[in-house]
Amino acid sequence: MVHSGGGSPTTLLKPSSPHLRATAKTAILFIQPQYNITTLSLEGEVTTYHYGWKDCATILFYFFIAIILHAVVQEYLLDKVNRRLHLSKSKNTKFNESGQLGVFHLVSSVWSFYILITEGYLLHPSSLWENYPHSHLRFQVKFFYLTQLAYWLHALPELYFQKVRKEEIPRQLQYICLYLLHISVAYLLNLSRVGLVLLFLQYVSELGFHIARLLYFTDENHQKMFDLWAVSFVFTRMATLTLMFLAVGFGLARSENQGLDIETGNFNTVLIRMTVLLVVCLTQSWLLWKFIRFQLRRWREFRHEQAVRKKATAKQPVRQLKRDTFGHHENGVLKADNGVSQRTKKLKSP
Repeated sequence: MVHSGGGSPTTLLKPSSPHLRATAKTAILFIQPQYNITTLSLEGEVTTYHYGWKDCATILFYFFIAIILHAVVQEYLLDKVNRRLHLSKSKNTKFNESGQLGVFHLVSSVWSFYILITEGYLLHPSSLWENYPHSHLRFQVKFFYLTQLAYWLHALPELYFQKVRKEEIPRQLQYICLYLLHISVAYLLNLSRVGLVLLFLQYVSELGFHIARLLYFTDENHQKMFDLWAVSFVFTRMATLTLMFLAVGFGLARSENQGLDIETGNFNTVLIRMTVLLVVCLTQSWLLWKFIRFQLRRWREFRHEQAVRKKATAKQPVRQLKRDTFGHHENGVLKADNGVSQRTKKLKSP
């Protein structure tokens, strides 16, 4: 379109520039984490972030991104494998669930481990509770928490999109809500450092489970991975409880910043600490109880199968030799009186 007036192209863009700026600000609100603070240090300018209500817009944006990535993994990876395996409908649902969660746990465990290494939390465990509250987060830490919340929120509508069976919905709702609860508590109470370590341990353990289940669906003889997962599961529960009592029960209890101060993000009170410990302990105890029940049921089924096989073997009739009235023929072969075969000669059928 050619402008017939005498105005220059620059003057033509001037009226729309405020709209472009408003659109850019709105886009940044959804894409980039908000509430950044730039401070000067020995390393130069350092940008940190805290949380606020604008984080809901960022979580919403990555909520839709997670739905798109979920569909891509399903269509271009899992569906192609399903066509080759020819699984039943129930196994197909579990295969898709483990495939999606396996990819997510792999990415999240590697990502969280990278953050723990770069931030120095593993090399200095005392940094998990020292200098609390940890209200100012690095970009990668805040972005990690926002994407985690977005992913587990997207898992709720996926129950409808994936047409999950009704009997499977309560089980999946349980672990989705547990993840959302623990991640939200760690993020809002400024326990992000402890939460990162716990999420790393949990994701590594769950990654082993979903890999074991995928291998089992491809070949039912692959069951040794479940034994490795069982060991890692118990270790993760013990490590989680130990770390929580060490960081929250002892570390924060000895901190100088005692008291509730919402403006600075300090939630280091006895009531909040005991509530957090109680929630974590109840969750870990419930998971261990379910795990023990599952292992006992699996052991009983194994013993039952072994007993059935032994009974079937014992009931198999012993094949008896056919003898005539005088005992001279065995299975159609002429025998001597002492039972020793002389010249074998087949009898003709009557």
